[in-house]
Amino acid sequence: MRRNLRVAPTMLIPQPRREQLCALGSHLIAPTGSRGRGYLTTMALRVVLVAAAYYLAAVIGLQLELVRGQVTPLWPPTGIALVSLLVLGPGVWPGITLGALLLNLPLGPTVPAAVLIAVGNTLAPLAGYLLLRRAGFRTQFDRLRDALALVFLGALASTLVSANVGASALVLAGGVPQSRFLATWSVWWTGDAMGVLVVAPLLLVARHGRWPRAVPRYRWVEAAALLVSTTVVTAVVADGTFQLLFLVFPLLIWAAARFQERGATVCVLIVSVVTTHAAAIGAGEFGQHNLIADMVVLQAFNGSAALTALLLAALIHQRNQAHRDLRHACAQLAELAARLDQHSLPGDQVLDALRLPLSIVRQALARPALGDRAEHDPEGIRTSAS
Repeated sequence: MRRNLRVAPTMLIPQPRREQLCALGSHLIAPTGSRGRGYLTTMALRVVLVAAAYYLAAVIGLQLELVRGQVTPLWPPTGIALVSLLVLGPGVWPGITLGALLLNLPLGPTVPAAVLIAVGNTLAPLAGYLLLRRAGFRTQFDRLRDALALVFLGALASTLVSANVGASALVLAGGVPQSRFLATWSVWWTGDAMGVLVVAPLLLVARHGRWPRAVPRYRWVEAAALLVSTTVVTAVVADGTFQLLFLVFPLLIWAAARFQERGATVCVLIVSVVTTHAAAIGAGEFGQHNLIADMVVLQAFNGSAALTALLLAALIHQRNQAHRDLRHACAQLAELAARLDQHSLPGDQVLDALRLPLSIVRQALARPALGDRAEHDPEGIRTSAS
């Protein structure tokens, strides 16, 4: 006599996965209590902190305004908003909206225009967050693909949203004449994009970086000389002609080659702030052209400077990491060879000891060098390490 056997659906799920689902379910159905209140308190505190950081950064950015007292070619709050979403999660978006509202309500031509501008300022970093997550962005900011994603997706692409919304709101509310829409849009887009390019990498590197210890004195002297040289050279060339701006690039290469992401982000900040200030006050050749021409030059220069420094720093970081991994693997292989000379180990133990260093060598050889994808895997390494 046949029996109809029934298998519980949960039995088809592996044990570790069942435990994760049970834990998640118990968390979701748990009654509102101290845990729920603690979560809401934490989120409220994060929202308030994001709003305060956004507002304070906006006050600083408004010192360089070019259009109607609220459009600036360097807008740090956009970079702060994007990093807040990447680090704290998308749930802190009300803090961005709150900070933007507190800033734009006194400045906007009308209340609806201020609300619309705040919505655009919120949607832009949210779009950048979604694009970066889609591209597999890591906040460690130690890969070439992360630098490329931040430049093209987080800075140049997503900020089109806030520029379109903000400039349109000012024109529709009568705050800016229709004839100045393109100039307002260009300054708005430039400011938001540069806010991401300048502020976001600096915050991400500072978040994962540690204060250097046991650093030789000459390295501190070199770092100080780099910062002073970058500031002086940028100030001099920004007060002259556009043809001299290229003199800044050797300093950016110096920063990326010797100090990687830390040096590159700080020098990019210095270069961008100095050149933006020169454009805002009309120093040098910036005072001889119209607003659109100045924004084109400023955006092209600052974008090229940030792209050069960040990409070069990421490439050098990858090279140095591969070198460290190979050196560690060679040390392990040397130790294993010494043990084999002293004692005869069984074959299984030899294979187990070889797996880790060979896997490190395989990973180091698989990393791209100077931007090329290394598809070749030396024969025998993959098999031995697997």
